[in-house]
Amino acid sequence: MISKDTIDKVFEFSRVEEVISDFIALKKTGANFKGLSPFTNEKTPSFIVSPSKQIWKDFSSGKGGNVIAFLMEHEQFNYPESIRYLANKYNIEIIETAESAENIEERNERESLFIINSYALSYFEEIYSKNDIIKKYLINRGLSKSTIQNFSLGYSHDSQNEFYKSASNKGYSDNFLEETGLILSTADKKIDRFRGRIIFPIKSIAGRIVGFGGRIVDSTKKIAKYINSPESKIYNKSKTLYGIYESKQFIVRDDVCLLVEGYMDVIQLHEHGIKNVLASSGTSLTKDQIILIKRLTSNIIILFDGDQAGLSASLRSIDMILEEGLNVKICSFPDGEDPDSFVKKNKKDFMLDYVEKESKDFIDFKLDINSDFHNDEDKKVALIKNILKSISLIPDSLKQEIYIKKLSSILKIDEASLFRSFASIENSKSLKKSSRKLYGKKIVKVQSSKNENTSSYIYQLERQIISILLKYGAEEILFEDTRLSKDENGKVLETKKEIRSKVFEKIYLDLQQDEIEFTHSPFKDIFNKLINGFNNGTTLSIENFINDLDSSSSKIVSDILINDEKYQLHDWERKNIYVKKIGSELSQLVNETILNMRRFLIDKKIIELQGFQKEDNKKDILEQVMSYYKLKKVLSAKLNRVV
Repeated sequence: MISKDTIDKVFEFSRVEEVISDFIALKKTGANFKGLSPFTNEKTPSFIVSPSKQIWKDFSSGKGGNVIAFLMEHEQFNYPESIRYLANKYNIEIIETAESAENIEERNERESLFIINSYALSYFEEIYSKNDIIKKYLINRGLSKSTIQNFSLGYSHDSQNEFYKSASNKGYSDNFLEETGLILSTADKKIDRFRGRIIFPIKSIAGRIVGFGGRIVDSTKKIAKYINSPESKIYNKSKTLYGIYESKQFIVRDDVCLLVEGYMDVIQLHEHGIKNVLASSGTSLTKDQIILIKRLTSNIIILFDGDQAGLSASLRSIDMILEEGLNVKICSFPDGEDPDSFVKKNKKDFMLDYVEKESKDFIDFKLDINSDFHNDEDKKVALIKNILKSISLIPDSLKQEIYIKKLSSILKIDEASLFRSFASIENSKSLKKSSRKLYGKKIVKVQSSKNENTSSYIYQLERQIISILLKYGAEEILFEDTRLSKDENGKVLETKKEIRSKVFEKIYLDLQQDEIEFTHSPFKDIFNKLINGFNNGTTLSIENFINDLDSSSSKIVSDILINDEKYQLHDWERKNIYVKKIGSELSQLVNETILNMRRFLIDKKIIELQGFQKEDNKKDILEQVMSYYKLKKVLSAKLNRVV
């Protein structure tokens, strides 16, 4: 693990404007910097960097946070990778905390494999640079010099062990060379695995070389056209996607991933300016690969070859993608065509138009490839059950309902019958749970709508409290304190008094007294950290506070600080002048926010009581409801509302 001292140094020396300017062009505008969003295709700059707060905000995509959040969003680094990147940029020595001897050995071995792969990459690139025949071959395949360099393509001598001799002379261990799969061992000799092949480096999402693919040039040889590195401590085929390092930014920007089969499909699409593309490298798509794509986008379009093998691979992938909650479409090419050949013949615009027009969701796709079901009732039933099974894998019940309605409309089958069939599919707990929701779909719709509204309302109130604490939490002002209580007869009593208090103390005590808890966990975590900091007498440093948060909370705080000006009391930051009016406005804002939260909870309690049906308690329940209505009326009057 990276030591806390190292992490603290990284945050101390890192400047968000310097780091981000390595990736996008920034222009100084007043106290901030502005640039085009790297996450969308905007034409007007709305990406803001605040050097004073050390945060950034992208208004076109809604993303934001500190320097770590940017690297995690833009480069898809994880937290340790981001720290290591910044440490390297600012020449900060990375000190690791105490590790077991076993962990140290494991980490050193992995690093050794990466070092050998890095050497192999430079070796293959150098051999390619001196081979005019291979250069001509790739140019004839339609690849430009820049694309070849971008994907670090290389070549391995068509000789038994030229690479091994070179690596051995450099002092690299035979054991590590074998483990990477770069060489093969027999009883009496070492053989280069990729001899006589064009080399396709396989990179991790962070750009490190985890393995290689190799393609023969001489098609007359009776050997496999493509071979890959074997699995190792750094290369897991089921968790790797070809092109992810080169394509990740474009997938995030376009919010869709084009999924193809082979290396050349990815490279050829990049050559023609279509860069949001990945390949499963000839293996069946796995759950881990789908989760990797999910980090970049929730939308996948499968581009499959117009043959039976491509069709079978696509059908296997559909259900796995649906099960992970992603949206999937399928685009097939004419017989004999694949993405590589198709884009070379038709160029970028035609290719993009074709994908847009020909892409089908999984229902249309399955109906299309099984078009003979119209003449066979048994096939029709089997096909419907197959589609319903796919729908049952979707975790979102609303999506399930929409797809079932679509199937009903296309096939002219009674919707209720499809819902009954959907509910009767066996051997799936998630299916049974979903079907119970769908049987009461009309009720679910109403409840969902109401829940969404109330959830949004309480979300805004909780967000407002965090905003107030971030901006004014430590300020001490005069509050008009209003307390509502009930006497022995249930009559609501209201008492007032003025108190001088710090803003955070007022908010914390009011929430504690009314036993109000945050319903959104990120806000709850931020609230607790703010209160603990204020209680400990810590002076709030926005930069340090954001750096101590996880990426999700960091984004929320950055969004509030940059985007939320609605409740910014403009004169409050003039610390040398105390303006009574501003204190009054802040006091009113705090009180109104707390009163609104109390009013919301009263509404919630009334709804709960009205849903209680036991006969022997009806009178008591009615009295409680009326009492809560009176309390609500008092609160509403305070808020200038009409019940």
